[in-house]
Amino acid sequence: MGIFSRVSDIINSNINVLLDKAEDPEKMVRLMIMEMEETLVEVRTTSARLIADQKTLLRKRDQLAELGEEWGRKAELAVQKEREELARAALLEKQSVEQDVVEVNQEIAEYENNLAKLNEDIAQLQAKLADAKARQKSLVMRGKTGRSRLEMRRHLHKDAIEEALNKFEHYERKLDELEGQVEAFDLGQQELADEIADLETEDKIDAELAAIKSRVKNSAE
Repeated sequence: MGIFSRVSDIINSNINVLLDKAEDPEKMVRLMIMEMEETLVEVRTTSARLIADQKTLLRKRDQLAELGEEWGRKAELAVQKEREELARAALLEKQSVEQDVVEVNQEIAEYENNLAKLNEDIAQLQAKLADAKARQKSLVMRGKTGRSRLEMRRHLHKDAIEEALNKFEHYERKLDELEGQVEAFDLGQQELADEIADLETEDKIDAELAAIKSRVKNSAE
């Protein structure tokens, strides 16, 4: 089980229900508290790793920004030397770097969202753990009284659980079919989109090249 699935399970779990189903409620409480503590450590470790990765991305973005500016200076130099083809090539490299910056910014935003979710999970885990510890003795007693009802509940809910699982599997199959249809449609549109994107890139390079020529001409005068 992944860390995020386990966090979700713990946060959404009903301690009383779990104890009602336990053969040894006292042992169950100890195991739950241990699980929460271990999960809390893992979540904090994951958060620290994400922060480190995000800092790496921030440095990468700064480096790419500097590289883009450098290609811009090279394009301007090429125009000054009347080497238009070199200027075009430099501008193409500049655009490529700028696209990399956009993608890195998207990754950084995703890291920020994940960190915000982790911080929320940490707060919820801490609250859940504090609640479990505070109510440990009373929960153990309530869990023991629930043992006599365990077998009856197990039989009553078995059919309902199986039906729910079957419905969920059926729904997943429907989603797979729908996603397959969408992907098949998008595949046919990709080639046209790529051609249009190439035209847009060429127009952008022409415009930027013209601007550089104008600046060079004005500075020469």
